[in-house]
Amino acid sequence: MAISDLPILAAIKGKMNWHQARQKLLAENIANAETPGYRGRDLAPYSFEAMVKESSAGVLVTRTTQPGHIATSMTGGSSSGFGARDMKNFEVTPEGNGVVLEDEMMKLTANQMDYQAATSLYSRSLKLIRTALGRS
Repeated sequence: MAISDLPILAAIKGKMNWHQARQKLLAENIANAETPGYRGRDLAPYSFEAMVKESSAGVLVTRTTQPGHIATSMTGGSSSGFGARDMKNFEVTPEGNGVVLEDEMMKLTANQMDYQAATSLYSRSLKLIRTALGRS
């Protein structure tokens, strides 16, 4: 068993993949901020508990939000299987656009900071385990 296959490290990798997928959705929201009729999307919050339960079963199952979507595997490098959902916005422009740039930029910044924290935690955990094994 490789060091990086530990369930807690797999959960942290899953969180980093979730942040990458969320970054992509937030960027799409910002890019379409002036597209008539566009409604912003976001991901459901990431759950470490669900990730650990799924990984302990040996199989990580992704879910699709629409029947026409293709289910993906997190191990294949694609991180779009987290279930994007439409946001409920109170502000809608006369053209029908529901994206508020200020809100999206705040989400983007928070997402980047959380990703950096997860990355730091992952790399420090690996370093700590390698040091404990005498492989520094």
